[in-house]
Amino acid sequence: MQQPLENQSIVFTLSGLNEMMGKRFVFFSLTALYYPLIVLCNATIIYTVISHKKLHEPMYVFICNLCVTGLFGTAGFYPKFMYDLLSQYHVISYAGCLIQIFVIYSSVLCDFSTLTVMAYDRYVAICRPLEYHSVMTNQRVLECMLFCWLPPFSFACVIIVLTSRLTLCGSIIEKIYCENWSVVKLSCFSTTVNNVFGYVLIFTYFGHAILIFCSYIYLVKKCRKSIEGRQKFMQTCVPHLLALLNVTVALLFDALYSRYGSKNLPQDLRNFMAMEFLLIPPIVNPLIYGLNLTRLRKEVMRLLFKKEVGISD
Repeated sequence: MQQPLENQSIVFTLSGLNEMMGKRFVFFSLTALYYPLIVLCNATIIYTVISHKKLHEPMYVFICNLCVTGLFGTAGFYPKFMYDLLSQYHVISYAGCLIQIFVIYSSVLCDFSTLTVMAYDRYVAICRPLEYHSVMTNQRVLECMLFCWLPPFSFACVIIVLTSRLTLCGSIIEKIYCENWSVVKLSCFSTTVNNVFGYVLIFTYFGHAILIFCSYIYLVKKCRKSIEGRQKFMQTCVPHLLALLNVTVALLFDALYSRYGSKNLPQDLRNFMAMEFLLIPPIVNPLIYGLNLTRLRKEVMRLLFKKEVGISD
């Protein structure tokens, strides 16, 4: 049995990067182009929604929040990932690892919460259109925003506390970033509490996903009755479903593979699935909503091209 280590002195090695080193300059170049594009697309949507009063409506506020969580989560991954691609040693301190876990986990949970309140908003807009403004008041929107951030941050704090109490007997993490279960598996002693809380978290947030899918099945039935309802569903709900499906599949794979997966899968495939929710949604969300929603698309076009075509605010 390995000797227990002093947690604060541990320096973790991220072994998942080892097989990427042969093409590290290619990966670095692609990432150096891709990450600024993520920042640009999300920042554009955020600025557009904030700066135009006509977009100060619940749906656009929630889309703006989805972009904020995208920037928050990717900031916890891409800078370190790019640094590691150029470094000979892929290491991270104990404190740095916990911070990365907190940022990535809280941002992902915020994504789920935001998609949940967006589903609620669409339900009210389509099924109770005459009551929409009386239901989705500023107070209700504020409550929804608190729901998007407070529970995820609270859960992430609990994750950090439960993980930091463990005495570790190893320092090699078989991922390209710090992932909680990969750290928990290094514990010298029982991890039952961490495991139970992990399953509670998985069932809670995948329960969100099931709730959203069920609500949209109901919306489909309602929308069949009118052309306007079908158009509204296709424009606002289909992008939402695609975003939810993408995040849910990627996270479910990563959560279950971390616990039960075989090491026979190629490391490149494991790396892709581990970072897929940090790769696809942050760029797809602003593009799919920015291009698909007419009012938002027009304002983005005004922002980007007003100098060239002489459009004034």
